[in-house]
Amino acid sequence: MDVSSLEIFLAVVAENSVTRAAKLIGRVPSNVTIRIQQLEADLGVVLFSREGKKMTLTKEGRTFLSYANRLTLLAREARLAVKPSGPAGSLRVGTMESTAASRLPAVLSQFNQLWPTVAVRLTMGASRDLTRAVIAEELDCALIARLPNHLLDSKSSQDPELDELETLKAYVEELVVVLPVGHPSIRKATDLRVETLAALEPGCTYRRIAEDWTRSSGSVATLELNSYHAILASVTTGKSAGVMPRSVYDLMSWPSGIATHPLGKVDTLLIHKKLEYSPAIEVFRDIILSSEYASSDTLIAVQAT
Repeated sequence: MDVSSLEIFLAVVAENSVTRAAKLIGRVPSNVTIRIQQLEADLGVVLFSREGKKMTLTKEGRTFLSYANRLTLLAREARLAVKPSGPAGSLRVGTMESTAASRLPAVLSQFNQLWPTVAVRLTMGASRDLTRAVIAEELDCALIARLPNHLLDSKSSQDPELDELETLKAYVEELVVVLPVGHPSIRKATDLRVETLAALEPGCTYRRIAEDWTRSSGSVATLELNSYHAILASVTTGKSAGVMPRSVYDLMSWPSGIATHPLGKVDTLLIHKKLEYSPAIEVFRDIILSSEYASSDTLIAVQAT
């Protein structure tokens, strides 16, 4: 099992096809097939379920995926340790405030260790605004929250703006409504006994999900605030409920008696323009996908070296 085989494996995972993976990494399909078969023989397990021309991961393949991601990143680090060279300049990264606080510190630290000559320039914003900035090439990449299908304006499986971009699931967040001290437990929005829903700006996906949920209550207005700490302060007044991901809630100091109500899971996507695979973006992506918080079913395409 060598790094090249792992990178071929990851390409097939991302493309669900030997033919498309071969095109992606500049190899002939027969070579890709042979390398996958050799890897399966080496491991003694079947990694892919072959349904016609479609390649999907088996249970063993899904388990191996996380190790393949980490091994390829480790190999990259080893190469850099003995021959430190790589991209220079800057990487313009857009991110939601919540992701910057709960997910990125370790990622940015590791990126700086690998590529100290690259300056990461962070831009905070709402998912909608960050998406448009990537499309306009004002940002190289961004971490955004995926809008659930039932809130899309069309029957598309994703926001039409994302059709212009490469999207990769990076994290999965649990979205919660935070209730003030003493608020009775709730099962639905009509059980709320507050005046307002404290949330961030209109382009925030979390706000849109929560507003859709509270619409049935008919009496809860949205209180727009500019930070999660401001949301915390509003909830502690007893007049508001707040909306935020569980990862941010866990970072904050709340009074005893605070309770939460789940609103479901929300995917965080790493997005960038299609066919734009700069070395800096690839390293940033690989670090995210090898982190402890990465989504367990995240797929990654890595060009073979």
